[in-house]
Amino acid sequence: MSFSNSRGKFFCLVFLSVFLLAPKANLTQITAPSIQDLLRNRIEAGGVGAKIQIDQELIYSSIVLPVFYEKRVYWPAWTDMDADFHNAVSLLKIIRKIDREGLRPMDYHLEKIETILSEVQGLQKRQAPRNPNKLVDIDLLLTDAFLILGSHLFSGKINSQTVDPQWHVNRRKRDMAQLLETALASNQIETSLYSLLPSHKGYARLRQALAHYRQIAEKGGWPAVAKGPKLQKGDHSDRIPALRQCLAADGLIENQSVKDGTLFDEAIEQAVRKFQRLNGLETDGILGSQTLQALNISAEQRVRQIIVNMERWRWLPQDWGHRYVLVNIAMFNLDVIENEQLVMDMRVIAGRPYRRTPVFSDRVTYLVLNPSWEVPDKIARKDLLPKIKNDPQFLVQQKIKIFKGWGSNTREINPDGVDWKAVTASNFKYRFRQEPGPQNALGRIKFMFPNQFDVYLHDTPARNLFGKSRRDFSSGCIRIEKPVEFAEYLLRNHPAWPPEKIRSSLNSSEPVEQTVQIPEPINIHILYWTVWLDHDNLITFSPDIYGRDSALDAALRKPRPGALD
Repeated sequence: MSFSNSRGKFFCLVFLSVFLLAPKANLTQITAPSIQDLLRNRIEAGGVGAKIQIDQELIYSSIVLPVFYEKRVYWPAWTDMDADFHNAVSLLKIIRKIDREGLRPMDYHLEKIETILSEVQGLQKRQAPRNPNKLVDIDLLLTDAFLILGSHLFSGKINSQTVDPQWHVNRRKRDMAQLLETALASNQIETSLYSLLPSHKGYARLRQALAHYRQIAEKGGWPAVAKGPKLQKGDHSDRIPALRQCLAADGLIENQSVKDGTLFDEAIEQAVRKFQRLNGLETDGILGSQTLQALNISAEQRVRQIIVNMERWRWLPQDWGHRYVLVNIAMFNLDVIENEQLVMDMRVIAGRPYRRTPVFSDRVTYLVLNPSWEVPDKIARKDLLPKIKNDPQFLVQQKIKIFKGWGSNTREINPDGVDWKAVTASNFKYRFRQEPGPQNALGRIKFMFPNQFDVYLHDTPARNLFGKSRRDFSSGCIRIEKPVEFAEYLLRNHPAWPPEKIRSSLNSSEPVEQTVQIPEPINIHILYWTVWLDHDNLITFSPDIYGRDSALDAALRKPRPGALD
């Protein structure tokens, strides 16, 4: 038998098997092969990248959709003549309420699908001849809607790095064409799509919060509290009724008539404290400028903020490990999670807005007790050089040594022999190293997960900064509030490093730098959320310290959905 004859028989068998297994059409109305031909011709006419339009409605899945139909030998996926369009109706049901996930129904051909489906079903009820071109139209639209929506639910509508180059979490991928094939065969369109959503409790609570704030916004929101002097317990003001209404809208106080509606009473003070805690503010119970600004963020703005953070959830891997460290940069917080239980939490200090802490995941593998600090060149030039010029004793007081050259040519320099007045950021040619000790910028411990950003966790001698509500003071690395406790946790199964040895090493009058491998390395996820679920299962908001929300919100508002391919 020749090769060409064998090949011909093979394709005949493939076509026959697809034909026998596929849904049977009512051939008295329209033959399935003619729909196949129309589908194939429409897709082929689109050329490479399949630029297909249906009454000005663009098919976005320009690569996956053609491959999907090619594998089916162009057999229609949704337009079974003997059926009631069950799968199409299921998909429409999801699209109509997809705004619950912070996505827009109109991005998934909703109006066009409803229009054409109504026409087709109307003809079916009247037992009139069907328009094969309309059947092809709706098949393409439904397939494109499923593929695009599935991609958005699984890995986000927006590619993170197009709006935030410092977000370095790899985008998840899934074979959407295969998922659609399976969903159609099992009539499980809804189950298949909803299985793509983030499974974490935090995402589910944001969905609830989105519904809550939308409901408030639809009722007109809450009144703005007028500007004015600070208000605290015992004060009287005609601004108090509006303040009470704002707090009541968030469920922080009962919105009921009181004897003196202009009095800042105990109940209002406690509600303000709770509001401040849930918004990352100093919890002093006083209505100051920052608290007033947060109170006057509208319900509509809160809705947009929640939608932005739901999108960030979809960018993330779903399996974070059974044991991991989670740092939320915007909330200035670190949690240690083990088997879904919080085992440790602490405040952190993150990078300044012009030295942002990047977003990425890694693995903490070792720690260094009593670390020295190899001062990064940029910090040496921009931060330390001006201090040296102002104070000749700065280097000695901070136990910073100066070096010149590299490798075998490295030599230590006497700071007194340098004319610091002549040294500038542009002609700077030295390396600084700060010796271990209580004055060291890294404190007593650093926790390492080698990465391209040279970012790590570390202690700090500036302990007073943890008392501030906004803590973006670092040069990109993350300073942590409880370094000793964290070290003891990581080394809990290390026989050579019991807690008493760790503490004695750190408290030595002559500290020695020591590297210790962590017996069980732990995953670390450094992320950025401005809406978050706190330890009491309450929704909390934080200021957008890096201005990341606005860029993402603008991208999400664009009319064209993000491309699947």
